[in-house]
Amino acid sequence: MPIRQLPAHLINQIAAGEVVERPASVVKELLENALDAGSTRIGVDIEQGGIKRIRIRDNGCGIPRDELALALSRHATSKIASLDDLEQVRSLGFRGEALPSIASVSRLTLSSRQTEGEQGWKLFGDGQEIFGEPEPTAHASGTSVDVTDLFFNTPARRKFLKTEKTEFGHIEDIVRKMALSRFDVGFELNHNQKNTLQLRPASDRMGAERRITDICGSAFTEQSLYLDYEAAGMRLWGWVGLPTFSRSQADLQYFYVNGRNVRDKLISHAVKQAYQDVMYHGRHPGFILFLELNPQLVDANAHPTKQEVRFREGRLVHDFLFRTLHQAIADIRPGDETAAPTQLPTSTAAIPPLQENPPQPPFCQGGSEEVRPAYQPSYQAQYQTRLQMPVREQMAVYQQLYQPVEPPPSLAPSPLEGRHEQWLGAGVGGEAPPLGYAIAQLHGIYILAQNAAGLVIVDMHAAHERITYEYLKQSMTEDAIRSQPLLMPHSLNVSKKEADYAEQHADTFRALGFELGRMGMEKLVIRAVPSLLKDGDSEALVRDVLADLMTHGTSNRIQHAMNEILATMACHGSVRANRKLSIPEMNALLRDMERTERSGQCNHGRPTWTQMSLDQIDKLFLRGR
Repeated sequence: MPIRQLPAHLINQIAAGEVVERPASVVKELLENALDAGSTRIGVDIEQGGIKRIRIRDNGCGIPRDELALALSRHATSKIASLDDLEQVRSLGFRGEALPSIASVSRLTLSSRQTEGEQGWKLFGDGQEIFGEPEPTAHASGTSVDVTDLFFNTPARRKFLKTEKTEFGHIEDIVRKMALSRFDVGFELNHNQKNTLQLRPASDRMGAERRITDICGSAFTEQSLYLDYEAAGMRLWGWVGLPTFSRSQADLQYFYVNGRNVRDKLISHAVKQAYQDVMYHGRHPGFILFLELNPQLVDANAHPTKQEVRFREGRLVHDFLFRTLHQAIADIRPGDETAAPTQLPTSTAAIPPLQENPPQPPFCQGGSEEVRPAYQPSYQAQYQTRLQMPVREQMAVYQQLYQPVEPPPSLAPSPLEGRHEQWLGAGVGGEAPPLGYAIAQLHGIYILAQNAAGLVIVDMHAAHERITYEYLKQSMTEDAIRSQPLLMPHSLNVSKKEADYAEQHADTFRALGFELGRMGMEKLVIRAVPSLLKDGDSEALVRDVLADLMTHGTSNRIQHAMNEILATMACHGSVRANRKLSIPEMNALLRDMERTERSGQCNHGRPTWTQMSLDQIDKLFLRGR
């Protein structure tokens, strides 16, 4: 066939195949236009999962009458005018393809009125790139886009759509993502004339967290950490879920680059590495994070749907994300507002109702009149199972590892007198430590401690395991990674590109304890390995490190492998179940937990302690009723 110019209508439908995948794609593009127009309120009306109708209403700046037809033309936009604008895109949309692509596969009505305009105007489209004159219409300030009969002229595309419920689920997910990107904009979502989402604008952090609660649930809000960090011309802020709050799927992960929701392998890798030392195996963290940097350092024109970006300095961005999140998680200590890793459930469903003023024993101190500490939100319980381990173990006593710390003698609890009030809320310096003071040991597994808020329960093996693990990591870092020369060097065949990378990053391998040499165009030789990994598969580890260097520019494989060995050493060197500890030993363990990074979870990601407030304990015994 001869080469020919495609007709404009066919070009638009081809473009629509890239941009408009399903009704949710239409909603995404129209919401981005509404946000770019400076809207503060956006309404989304859906019928039959978006197949029958999609209507987006906003109160933005509006479109002039003479530009309505131009807005439905390909590559017509008000957001960029030169190559310089394209290199530093600050708007969500910029290509000018969304509206014409949508109009080519649907019946579209575009209505708009400028803020200073006396009346609104509307324009109709029926799948053809031929539009009549705009007609006057009654319309508030802003723009409405009404899309009906999606894919009516491309029945093959319509066959690939799922059920109404599934398609609306995708739309709802898009609206939620947009709502999390702009807390200052109000959103309303209706499906088949029924309201499903109503979000008011938020002007402060408290309002933003209310919106997060509406979208992600109260569990995430109560079990997340807010961070705001700026360095190297980049700013990272938002909410990250605590390590013990995890998901079976990566369904609560929202990442925004300059306000644009993106999916990026480099970002995912950095976040995964930041959590790898504290996350339970097979679980995924939850987070809502915003990365802000110079738009010139981000290429937003890397994907037709703009869901992927390309960073000019990918290594710098990766390191910034990893170090910021890793340190934020490490800085969580007992006593922080969101540090309590678990909350014990309380239930009164099976308890019969009592009298309004039941008789009380003489030793009761009145329920409702007592002043209780305010409720502190904490995470969902994930309990470590009882450790079935032998108790005949050769290990140094805990006093030899850590200096025992006792509460002041004058303030020490006296179980016989029962006067814990003398030392509760007091300690060295007049303030009680966050984890309080130990009062007993339960079944040789758990430490029971009393603090100002109520009862603290600590899994002693899990807590000591984390303390020992962090101590071993710190010792190894201070002493540097020691290498062990191999009596018989190992050779391995690699590609020329891998050999080149190994030669270029020889200093990196040397800092990690490896000594590599090049014996040919496609052959390497391993002459020394880290001492801790002398019995491991060094060849596979070198190949994995090279793959990471070529993909991400950095690698933590070796460090991760050594950490696994240190974690095993810490597990075997920690106090075990059924090991009896004295009160001073238990208090020493509590003080070490308060000083140790990531002490809220053990090396396997399980929680190490939980807090029961006095209010929760009162509910168990129906005090105050």
